[in-house]
Amino acid sequence: MKVTISDVAKKAGVSKSTVSRIINGNHEQNTEETIQRVLKVIEELDYKPNALARSLKSTKTNVIGIILSNLQNQFWSNALEGVEDTCRSLGYNLMICNSNDEGQLEEDHIRSFQMRQLDGLIINPTLKNKHLYQKLMEDGFPFVSINRKIYNLDVHVVTVNNINGANVAIQHLIDIGKKKIAIFLYPPAEISPRLERLEGYKRTLLNNGIEINQSLIQIVGEEKGEVEEAVKQVIHSKHIPDAIFSTNNMMTLEILEGIKNQGLKVPDDIALVGYDETIWAKHLYPPLTTVKQPAYEMGSFAAKKVIQLIEGSKDEVQLPKVVSLEPSLIIRESCGGKRS
Repeated sequence: MKVTISDVAKKAGVSKSTVSRIINGNHEQNTEETIQRVLKVIEELDYKPNALARSLKSTKTNVIGIILSNLQNQFWSNALEGVEDTCRSLGYNLMICNSNDEGQLEEDHIRSFQMRQLDGLIINPTLKNKHLYQKLMEDGFPFVSINRKIYNLDVHVVTVNNINGANVAIQHLIDIGKKKIAIFLYPPAEISPRLERLEGYKRTLLNNGIEINQSLIQIVGEEKGEVEEAVKQVIHSKHIPDAIFSTNNMMTLEILEGIKNQGLKVPDDIALVGYDETIWAKHLYPPLTTVKQPAYEMGSFAAKKVIQLIEGSKDEVQLPKVVSLEPSLIIRESCGGKRS
């Protein structure tokens, strides 16, 4: 039998009007505990209001949702601009949420978007809700993963060739005479950009006849102070690097601080290459060499892709299931040398 709103209300121990308000995003009159209890029951019963069932839905909202992982990172500001501009040009509005890379928060946003009858979803996934991504696919709900791949699921994705991004950075350092190159990255887990940048780093070293030194692979936590401590440890180890490759722009600032606190200078004592071009990279002292990701283009492609899925486009120019954009290297003074 079809699950009704009365079934949800009864199991959650609340009124039908309370369920209705929560479904429609009106949370002001309810406690967080009540909201979470109702959402959990909705999930357990797999309840879908008639208006939200894709097979029965007769209206189109022309609204797309996007869930990003860290709005403090300028990379996402640039990507978001590409999404917004493209949505606006194609007649769609945008709702924006930030997951802070928290699985529960991401789940809440996804369910809220579905209940609000959004037409589609763009998400930089936490990778902690694979059952939800799978359910979106099974329900035929239009969604696109941006930046991160979702392994073992055949989803639409727009990303950057991170192996090539690491390659151009490491090859430049090698070309100017660096041999002991450290890489700093946050825990890779299943996060494809991190895994691929590490893979590109290793491949480029080996292709140039340089042995991989595990002590120069610095996997650090994201809590404040951990990057600076890792810089201190590697600088005072027996394998002192002559260059550092930072795989995240926010991490780069902490690496610079760590180098400075150890009484060393960039590039005199140690070269540095960062990942992600930012508005502040060229204003640092010395100006920072960076791997530039086409963030705006990534956002634009993701928006075009999800709209194609929403509208069932059969155009010859329809984007492929996986779009991989190419990064480039911007060379400045932080390496202490120019490409030969």
